[in-house]
Amino acid sequence: MIPSVRLSTAPAAFSGLNLRSKSASIPSISSLKPSKYVVSFLRPLYLTPLDGPHTAELKPRRQPLEFRCTASAADDNESKVEVVPVHSEGAQRLKISIYFATWWALNVIFNIYNKKVLNAFPYPWLTSTLSLACGSAMMLFSWATRLVEAPKTDLDFWKVLFPVAVAHTIGHVAATVSMSKVAVSFTHIIKSAEPAFSVLVSRFLLGETFPVPVYLSLLPIIGGCGLAAVTELNFNMVGFMGAMISNLAFVFRNIFSKKGMKGKSVSGMNYYACLSIMSLVILTPFAIAMEGPQMWAAGWQKALADVGPNVIWWIAAQSVFYHLYNQVSYMSLDQISPLTFSIGNTMKRISVIVSSIIIFHTPVRPVNALGAAIAILGTFLYSQAKA
Repeated sequence: MIPSVRLSTAPAAFSGLNLRSKSASIPSISSLKPSKYVVSFLRPLYLTPLDGPHTAELKPRRQPLEFRCTASAADDNESKVEVVPVHSEGAQRLKISIYFATWWALNVIFNIYNKKVLNAFPYPWLTSTLSLACGSAMMLFSWATRLVEAPKTDLDFWKVLFPVAVAHTIGHVAATVSMSKVAVSFTHIIKSAEPAFSVLVSRFLLGETFPVPVYLSLLPIIGGCGLAAVTELNFNMVGFMGAMISNLAFVFRNIFSKKGMKGKSVSGMNYYACLSIMSLVILTPFAIAMEGPQMWAAGWQKALADVGPNVIWWIAAQSVFYHLYNQVSYMSLDQISPLTFSIGNTMKRISVIVSSIIIFHTPVRPVNALGAAIAILGTFLYSQAKA
């Protein structure tokens, strides 16, 4: 589109919206004959009569018209280009690597101290309660001192969070019960079957369908877990069922989280803090009913006699590191895709299994190790098939 300007045969200068002319009467471009005038639409823009009497005078005095036409500037080297800052790919990879390394390290430390506590003080209900209580106290202190901005929640938020907290509580206690009865490595081998539970629950209860490669990836998961369970030297049915119940509970926790937290503006750190607080409220009465202060007092005296004051440090460490590793995992989920998170979770189990075998000198048969490897490979294939 050419702007409507006025032109005279006298020398004229155009600059922006200011018009300077020696003539007061300037005809519009629409009234000019095409054979007499040529409009040059190069930048700077000059409107020059070809055969006027003052052509020679105009040339040294003409001024550019500062006019930007962005619609026709595709091939203009002087056109402005909007530059969108892009984060460095290397920096993003480094950030994700730090998240994963922190997540895995904290999880390994938690599992080691958790198993030490359960060996000396075999009360999984109280141990689970202390883990949630420690994390809740840490976050309440952070909110009170404004180290972390407190989340803005309402009654609807807590209503939506309730089923998530119930599932989280069941999964947490069931996993702790499992680790009190069997080796840490065995619990995590069985827990690597969580993707199979996820697919089965989504398929038969929610009506979701998946591609064929997803279903095929379940075969090595189920087969590997079954092989590892059959060849486990210290197999215990309570420990096995605890890990299976934990898988099922965490699947429902994830489903409730996805459905209930849509549109909520609570960060991963604060979301897990609220989850811990509600889980603590739910778990405390059940822990008292299942074990009770009398059993705890007797067990505490025995633990002090067998281990000494170290058991206090172990309980404090497992409680703190439980909260930290879960908090980092929720913070990681804010920064990475679900696929990357799933792969990271798979690799986390490998680090926990290997480290626990080394530290606790867990006897492992070759066929048992093969079953664990097959199950973990199936979990990795599942994450790829879901991509």
